[in-house]
Parts: sequence; structure tokens; C-alpha cells
Amino acid sequence: MAKTAAVYDESKIQTLSSLEHIRLRSGMYIGRLGDGSNHDDGIYVLFKEVVDNAIDEYIMGYGKKIVIELQDNRVRVRDYGRGIPLGKVIDCVSIINTGAKYNDDVFQFSVGLNGVGTKAVNALSERFLVRSCRQKKFFEAEFEKGILVSQREGSLNEPDGTLVEFRPDPEIFANYSYNPEFLQKRLWTYACLNPGLQLYLNGEKFEAANGLLDFLNSEIGDKVFYPVLHYRSDKLEFALTHCDTYGETYWSFVNGQYTSDGGTHLSAFREGVLKGINSYFNADFNGQDVREGLAGAVSIKLKNPVFESQTKNKLGNTDIRSPVVNEVKQAIEHLLHQHQESARTIKERIVYNEKLRKELAEVKKEARQIAKRAAIKIPSLKDCKYHLGDGPHGEKTMIFLTEGQSASGSMVSSRDPLYQAIFSLRGKPQNMFDHKKGDIYKNEELCYLMMALGIENDIENLRYNKIILATDADFDGFHIRNLLLTFFLEYFEELVIKGKVFILETPLFRVRNKKETVYCYSEKERDATLKRLASPEVTRFKGLGEISPKEFAQFIEPQSMKLMEVTLKNIKDVRSMLRFYMGDNTPERREYIMENLI
Repeated sequence: MAKTAAVYDESKIQTLSSLEHIRLRSGMYIGRLGDGSNHDDGIYVLFKEVVDNAIDEYIMGYGKKIVIELQDNRVRVRDYGRGIPLGKVIDCVSIINTGAKYNDDVFQFSVGLNGVGTKAVNALSERFLVRSCRQKKFFEAEFEKGILVSQREGSLNEPDGTLVEFRPDPEIFANYSYNPEFLQKRLWTYACLNPGLQLYLNGEKFEAANGLLDFLNSEIGDKVFYPVLHYRSDKLEFALTHCDTYGETYWSFVNGQYTSDGGTHLSAFREGVLKGINSYFNADFNGQDVREGLAGAVSIKLKNPVFESQTKNKLGNTDIRSPVVNEVKQAIEHLLHQHQESARTIKERIVYNEKLRKELAEVKKEARQIAKRAAIKIPSLKDCKYHLGDGPHGEKTMIFLTEGQSASGSMVSSRDPLYQAIFSLRGKPQNMFDHKKGDIYKNEELCYLMMALGIENDIENLRYNKIILATDADFDGFHIRNLLLTFFLEYFEELVIKGKVFILETPLFRVRNKKETVYCYSEKERDATLKRLASPEVTRFKGLGEISPKEFAQFIEPQSMKLMEVTLKNIKDVRSMLRFYMGDNTPERREYIMENLI
């Protein structure tokens, strides 16, 4: 029987209020929803939008303190800035495209969702309260799911500023909770980007008098070849040093927004560093030799930042390149004249890097046969059509690193060949802890993996937006996962810092009866489902290969796929962590396991 087409007439045309639209299409405004387990989840976007407004006040010279309280998922933010004009409090938190951030005289450097941010928080909160205090008078409004329920005004003996209190709506964010570590990290970054600002979270103070100097020191620790070099002007700040690591490691910011994929400000910074060092030494050093092992943080302020994606991960302003290059070049020359002992160490490091590069070139010659075969076809790679760099298509790309042919079999049949690639490992890869980078070329499988990812020479050539470890949920699978993480952290830790490495979560159990099938990711979920379903049948998946292609499709479908991002609190502890878990210290590890086994 033919399906009856829905009638398309005037009755089907809907007009939504702006706040209704935010609730209906929340992903358009805040990205992913999530449950708070990932630092990009929506509840952190709501937190950020409110705190950003408070920080904008500080940037404009009003209020040096922001007090934040978090209790039972209720967020309370009090700043001591100018306060919202009392007659516009309701409009500023409920009417789209209303705000002062369009006026350069009032707000010069802002990166939030201009005219949208606080409205999105309001619309997506089960309760939202805003109170503005100006010259001992106040205006307060309370909303529920974006709808005004009460308002009052009067006199109040409090300093000027704005109070915002909200609780994300559980109808939008199911089973969510804030991770205090994510918030602490964010507030510490805010403090470093705004020297002199004091932020408090449940009484804990975050303050950084030395800006990005404090930030970089906290990230990399004391394992550096010379003290961090630091420069700050009105619109540009950077800090850098060389560490005993492979590759380059950067953190870049625009108006306080972390740009994980860099952009023109970061490429201009890298170019300026090279030009400054070459000018100081009157040399023509290779850029790779200068930047190998370099760790740096750079922050710029722009009136009109242009980002290449809605998530603001990459800056696109091309007009800033030349000014940033020139300012960084001059600053580097000045810093090296000031710190001549550091300058000597930098030159020694460049010479050492040049030697290593030439040695690695010899190793690459020996591995030319591998590279030649790989250029024809990497045997363990099932590639996809699009790759990172192919515009909007590139942002959807991902590669699954699977454990053997049986696991990849189901995945190959159920993947999207346009965006999803698969690399099949043959058993357990080599433990690469404390190996030289040249040793990758002596290991055919890891060499193939490196070439499949496109990161042999530079991670800028990464071919996929997400690298997903898809191993079995058993001890062997966990071991392979750890070996792969060791490989990335040892040689390509910037991929982890940039948020490119993930772990695929797949179900451990299938519980079903004649009416319903439920996939459970833990024993707790299994037990709860067993109590709920009548006459259930339980299947324990021992490996990914046991899941049929038809079933597997839902577990790697981008909208429903469960991914856990691999994150680092900082990079200074990476070496000691890898040494403990992957190094040659078996007795120490055995003792730790025996003490903590129960």
C-alpha cells in the first residue's frame, strides 16, 4: 500500500519565538548536548557564556573579582562590573540580538555568542535568575525554560555588578553533572589570560599574576632546557621554551577563546619565532630544527575575529598575519638579547635537532621500501573518500584503529565510506616508550599507521579529524589501547592536546526479549535492565567481532556514537606516567597492582 504524503499547506508553517527555537534546535546554538563527561558538552558552554560576560567586564576595566558557586548542578556567577542597565535586564537575557557587544565603545574584545549567549543559557535552563545592581538600585528577573515568571526592583546595599544563577534543564541535558576538574581547568586558563583577575569557585581562588608565563609553566613543569621566555603587549601575548619532547606543542587563544586548531595567529606566531631567531643569530636555520621540541602559548585580541567553523576552533583572519609575524620577530630578538644564556641554549638545541633530523633521514632511507609499498597501498587501511582539509566534509572524517580483521569486519560493512576509515592492527603493537623516533620506521605496522594518518613529517597534514581507538573491552583490548596511547603520547602528544584522539565505547551486553532490545555498557546497566524486562535473554559481547554488522552500525553512527576523548590535565606528568605504566619497572608495577587489587 502506498504511503500517503503529508499535506503541505499553510497550517504546516510554524513561527517559533527565538527562545523556543533555541530549545528545539539547541545543537545549532551550543553544539553537542552530552552529559558533562566531555569538556565540550553543552552544560560547559552555558557555564562559559555566563562567565565570559563577567570577564568582558574585567577586560573593559570594571571589576577585578568574579565569584562562582556550584552546588547540585546549580551555577551562580557574580561579577563586580558595571551591571546591566536596569531598564534592559529582561531584554538582554531573553531577546535575541540584544546586547552592548555590537558597540565597540562599550565592548572592544568579545568572543561569546554575541547577542545569543545568555539567551541560550536562559532558554536551556529549568530556572534562570538575573539580578543587576547599579548605584544601590537593582532589577531582578526570574525565568523558567526561557519564560519570564517574576520580576522585581528596588534598592539594595550591594556593589555594582551582575548576578546570574541557572540550572541546566534536565529535559534537554539528560542525567548530567558538572565535572569540577573541567571547571577548575577552565578558570585557571581564564586567570592566565587575564592577569590581575581573581576568580573563585566554591571558595577556591584562581589568579595568575604573570599571564601565559604561569600558564605554560603549569602545563609543562620544570623539564625545560631554559626558563620560559615571555612577552606581553596590549593585543599580543606569548610564552615559549624548548622541552625534551618530539614535535611542537602549542596553546592558542583569541579574545580568551581556546582555538584548538590554531589558525592564522598561530601560523604567524610560528613564522615570527623562526624569523626572530634567524635574525638574532644572523643565520638561516631550518624551521623544523628551530621548532622541534618547542612548547608555546599565544593569545591575541581582535575586534572582529573570523572563525573557520561555528565552534570557533580555528581563526581565519588573514589580515593579521603580517603584523603578528613582525611583532613576534621583534619580541624574540629583544628577549634573546635580554636572556643570552637562554639564547646559547636555543642555538645548541637547534644544532642538536639538525643532527637528529639528518640521522632520521638516514633511517627513512633504510625504510624506503616500506614507504614505497605504503605509497601504493597501505594493506591494513580501508580509507574513506574525504579527508581533513576537504572543507566541511573534512570535519566529519574519522579513522578507527581496530584490533584484528574480525573486529574490523563488522565495522567495514557498517561504516560510512565517505567519512569513516578503518586501520586494522595485527595483534599487539610494539611498546614504543623510551624509543627513538627513528624506531617507528623499523616497525612496519606503526610505520604504516603513521603514514595512514599523514603525520610522518608534520601533524598539520593529519588526514582525519578524529582518531578513534576501537579495541575490545577485555584485558587484551585494554593493553592494546594502552600501547596505542603510548605511541601517540611518546611521539605525537599534540594530537592529544588538540583533542583528536578518542576511545570508542561499545556495549558489553545485549539484553532483549520479544518486545525490546537494550544494549548495556556496564554491569550496572545490565542489572537494571534485567529487572525491567520480562523474560530477558542476555548476550555478553567478548569482542567487537561478535557484534553483527547490522547491530554495529548504530554504535559508529556519528549522532549516536559514544566517544570518550583522551585528555591530559597537563603534559608535565606524561613522562613519569608512561614510565610507571609502560617502562621497565615491573616489580614496582606489580607491587602497586597487589596493593590496589581489591
